[in-house]
Amino acid sequence: MSEVKAVTEQHIQAPAATVRAALADYATVRPKILTEHYRDFRVLEGGVGDGTVAAWTLQATQKRSRDVVADVDITSTGDVVERDRNSTLVTTYRVTSHSDTVSHVRVETTWKGAGGIGGFFERTFAPKGLDRIHAAVLTNLDREL
Repeated sequence: MSEVKAVTEQHIQAPAATVRAALADYATVRPKILTEHYRDFRVLEGGVGDGTVAAWTLQATQKRSRDVVADVDITSTGDVVERDRNSTLVTTYRVTSHSDTVSHVRVETTWKGAGGIGGFFERTFAPKGLDRIHAAVLTNLDREL
């Protein structure tokens, strides 16, 4: 098994502190910005920031879905990190200031992929699919803010 990584980067028209707070708000903001790829989204514990637990089904393609139960941590640098209890999937949202009114958001998702020919296809195609999904979520966040 090898690590698979998907990275998406985008500018958001809002200050970094505002973007960080929005990304950490699973109770109010997340339901508004998630795409149709996120089914049955719900908050299990908390709802805002560190210690939140949220669950959803990620429908990556018509035939591929993953049930996620994410423990949310906020790092000392303000990164929002989701760790899936059901797999090795980890998604990190890093927000940096581009200017006083514009932020740069980097979303990185990693997981241990399959081996063999299946792993080759996973490493080739899954990051591109996740990039499209994350880009749409960030576009929705930009509109929301």
